[in-house]
Amino acid sequence: MLIHAHVHDKLSHAEEQYACHAHRAVILRISVRLANHCLHNEACEFSRRRPTCQIRCTSRYPESSCIWRSLLLRCRDDTTMQLVIKNAAIHRINGLHDIGIDQGKFVAIAPSLPLEDVQRIIDIGGNFLVPPFVDSHFHLDSVLSLGHPRHNQSGTLLEGIEIWGALKKTITRQGIIERATHYCRWAIAQGIGAIRSHVDVSETTLTTVEALLEVREAMKPYLTIQLVAFPQDGYLRASGQIERLNRALDMGVDIVGGIPHGERTMQDGTESIRLLCEIAAERGLRVDMHCDESDDPLSRHIEQLAYQTHRLGLHGRVAGSHLTSMHSMDSYYVSKLLSLMAEAEVHAVANPLINITLQGRHDTYPKRRGLTRIPEMLASGINVSLGHDCVMDPWYPLGRGDMLEVSSMAWHLSQMTRPEHSDIMIDMITENGAKTLGLAEYGIQVGHPANFVVLQAKSAAEALRLKPNRLFVVRDGVVLAETPAQQALLHLGSQTHAVHFRWTMTHPKCSQDYAARG
Repeated sequence: MLIHAHVHDKLSHAEEQYACHAHRAVILRISVRLANHCLHNEACEFSRRRPTCQIRCTSRYPESSCIWRSLLLRCRDDTTMQLVIKNAAIHRINGLHDIGIDQGKFVAIAPSLPLEDVQRIIDIGGNFLVPPFVDSHFHLDSVLSLGHPRHNQSGTLLEGIEIWGALKKTITRQGIIERATHYCRWAIAQGIGAIRSHVDVSETTLTTVEALLEVREAMKPYLTIQLVAFPQDGYLRASGQIERLNRALDMGVDIVGGIPHGERTMQDGTESIRLLCEIAAERGLRVDMHCDESDDPLSRHIEQLAYQTHRLGLHGRVAGSHLTSMHSMDSYYVSKLLSLMAEAEVHAVANPLINITLQGRHDTYPKRRGLTRIPEMLASGINVSLGHDCVMDPWYPLGRGDMLEVSSMAWHLSQMTRPEHSDIMIDMITENGAKTLGLAEYGIQVGHPANFVVLQAKSAAEALRLKPNRLFVVRDGVVLAETPAQQALLHLGSQTHAVHFRWTMTHPKCSQDYAARG
């Protein structure tokens, strides 16, 4: 059973002895909630950061051996653990830890766990363990349709829309299901645990909706899929669109979408935001709009989206995707805009792979990057997550569902090169994405579903640099995917060398984030 009790400010001698032998016993007066709280914080003196917390981790316990971090957070005498992951470098937790899993949930996190009667033990040898990747923006209806009916010769957003419009006239329900299902297998193997996919409701028969609803249900045990009712041809611009979007929501689509910059006029774009946000408020749904995917600095629909979010009390339930016009906006206006977004708690979803490809096509030189202002939004307290957007379709001919590739591109384009930025880049494809999607019980914490990915890397920086193999992908305590560790064998004369593309920096001033640590 899990033990909950009051936490005293000081520890007895007996408790200190227990702490030194966490593998043998549990201090019974520690609540799991507070123990997890301590495990996920960097500071040792918690009362300084969170005055309401009654725990004081005094100087008697250095951070590396802090009693709260070394406690066995599990007390079960009625069952054995099904799985223990040993020697895990957990994202944003210092040191190596063992993770105990039973009945599909995390039941223990400690530097060392007892291994008696454990059904399976996986020693990952200090490799990097992260929550499942979250793809905050994707299009499953168009995925893997590259070259049908033709390729995008200009590489522009508008030609991509034109090609997709022609393809919609010939697509079948079974064809969408086959392509989307095939891609979902890629996503699972890459460690993606959740995808928010926009589904085009401009197609008159809603074949796209029917197909992706079936895919969502079939993938449910392995992959969380959220569907957004996306009026690709414009909510007010296309005939019959208002009725089709409502019908898609009635069929079970999760989220209200929009494309205000795709309407005929700025005024129509503003009106579409009002109407769509009101639909979401009435139905109790979230909103995720393609917003200002343009190089035009006067495309400012995000301002209206933040306003309607605030007016209707949709705080924390609305996302603006792309926001590329912000790249070209006047910085003074952006400073106002960021405060409005933060006030309304609007999530921002950047799509670096697709926007570095599509934007700036009308520029000569210098060419704009087109990516939205990620560092500035993060500094303003706005939740920013990332999406892959497209894979092998009319807009993007490349891709393989690798969210580390997405994050790496954002790292480069945003020039977020400081050591601490590597952890933030992992956050944007994990925790931040979970916030955007509103996922419950997400993350590496006791009591949460045992969902995680083991990467062949030692740190966030190394994961971004190498984009390494996913050694294990686990959902609800079940291993869904395994990939052998990568190495190259060099035969140089009489010598053979194993190459893993890692390097340990030995200079004392080098950041530990960039050290391979083994």
